[in-house]
Amino acid sequence: MLNAPEKLSLGIKLPSAGGRLEHYKLSVPRNFPRKAAGAFSRVAYSAAHVVADPLAPVDPWQGCAIDWDATIAYRRTLWGLGLGVAEAMDTAQRGMGLDWPTSLELIRRSIDASRDFSGALLASGAGTDHLAADAAASVDAVIGAYEEQIAAIEALGGRIILMASRALARAARSSEDYHRVYARILGQVKQPVIIHWLGEMFDPALAGYWGHADHHLAMEVALEVIARNAAKVDGVKISLLDKGKEIAMRRRLPPGVRMYTGDDFNYAELIEGDGAGHSDALLGIFDAIAPAASAALTALAKDDRRLFHEILAPTVPLSRHIFGAPTRYYKTGVVCMSWLNGHQDHFVMVGGQQSARSILHLAELFRLADGAGLLRDPELACARMKSLLAVHGIS
Repeated sequence: MLNAPEKLSLGIKLPSAGGRLEHYKLSVPRNFPRKAAGAFSRVAYSAAHVVADPLAPVDPWQGCAIDWDATIAYRRTLWGLGLGVAEAMDTAQRGMGLDWPTSLELIRRSIDASRDFSGALLASGAGTDHLAADAAASVDAVIGAYEEQIAAIEALGGRIILMASRALARAARSSEDYHRVYARILGQVKQPVIIHWLGEMFDPALAGYWGHADHHLAMEVALEVIARNAAKVDGVKISLLDKGKEIAMRRRLPPGVRMYTGDDFNYAELIEGDGAGHSDALLGIFDAIAPAASAALTALAKDDRRLFHEILAPTVPLSRHIFGAPTRYYKTGVVCMSWLNGHQDHFVMVGGQQSARSILHLAELFRLADGAGLLRDPELACARMKSLLAVHGIS
């Protein structure tokens, strides 16, 4: 049984709205297991972040430097907790600091590391992000770019997550262009893929995906694409932060095609499901709350729904905060959590995105993470938070 958080004597002064400093007293962390206690009844992937190399002689706005040992070590942590790894996705700052050559090296290293874990789940993002962002790419160029990345990943033995394409969103003139691209690509893949529909709240360049600004009309196109190519689709991950749209789509998927929730606001109830079905998971927030996610999924596998919700309920306010608008900056909160919990030695990000959130935002993240029992070493977390506050002139 997991212990309920109690209060420690440890405290810290945190900034709040209006520029005030308020004393905050930390709680005892939850006693989450460090390893999975059994099989899950849901397929669960964590989209994993990357750890930057802060000592590399690279201007973070001009290049990408990765601490490979720390990055792969965290993936080992996720596999040990029973979670799959969704590699080189937006949580890894794909297309937002992480370029395609570095992504492919990340995928290669992850595939190699996964072989140490029997039954490890690993799927990797294939997209079109090596096309120049300011180039007027054609639909044929989009197809060629997808083919190039898929071939490279499959040559390594990897499985594919078919990422939404900014270039396709620019080049497509109608929904028929989406049908053409997806039919061509799905007709070639070696194994069934996960299709990723990433909403514009995560990436404004993907507005109007599937040929429609209206999500309901876009969903009709996506469902038709999936129905026409169902044998090549393992599942679809939608990241629209709208549980009603996810449930509506889930109920219309062809038999055997999974819904992978990407809803970092409502994941607990979507994973639990209802009488008509449930969602599996492919979530960025699982990177930040991995021990809680593993414990909750273990409870659900034992049909202990009370414990499942008891564990996840306090993580939802944290997740909604991390993924608050502008949602595309959620990676800052994810990496901050990794640093506070000792999985990396610094709070430096690819592209310098540690500066994408305010100190008020990060102070509230600290409070919410503590309230969810997720600061596994409160003394370390407190010391690191104080160092971050000092950089912002707060002592």
